[in-house]
Amino acid sequence: MTIELTILGWTLVLAMVHIALAGTFRTIETGLWRNVSARDGDGPPVGKVTARLQRAQANLFETLPLFAAAVLIAHVAGHHSEQTVLGCQLFLAARVLYLPLYAAGVPVVRTLVWTVSIVGMVMLFKVILAG
Repeated sequence: MTIELTILGWTLVLAMVHIALAGTFRTIETGLWRNVSARDGDGPPVGKVTARLQRAQANLFETLPLFAAAVLIAHVAGHHSEQTVLGCQLFLAARVLYLPLYAAGVPVVRTLVWTVSIVGMVMLFKVILAG
C-alpha cells in the first residue's frame, strides 16, 4: 500500500475521532438516556465546545470526499511522487491540529491550519490535472 493510501486510512480514523468526540461531548451534556432514546425533538441546547466539535466534524466531512477522491485518482493513475506524499501529509497533519484548535476556540491560527490542509489537497489536484 502506498504512503498516500495509508494517510487516507489515517484520515478516516481521524473522521471517527471527530464523530466520537462530538458524540461523547453531547452525551455528557444530555445524559446517556437521551443518547439511546429516539431523540424526538431538539433536546437541550448544545454547549459551546460540543458545537465547536460538531462544526469541526462538518468541516472535515466537507473536504474528506474531495481528499479521498484525489488520493484514489492519483493512486489509480499511478501518480506517486514526493508531491503527492507531501500533499497527503500536509492535509492529515493540518486536520489533526485543526480539531483541538477549533475545540479550544482558537481564532486565526485555526484558519491558517485549515489553509494548510487545503494547500495539501491542491497539491494532489495539481498532480492529477498535470496527468
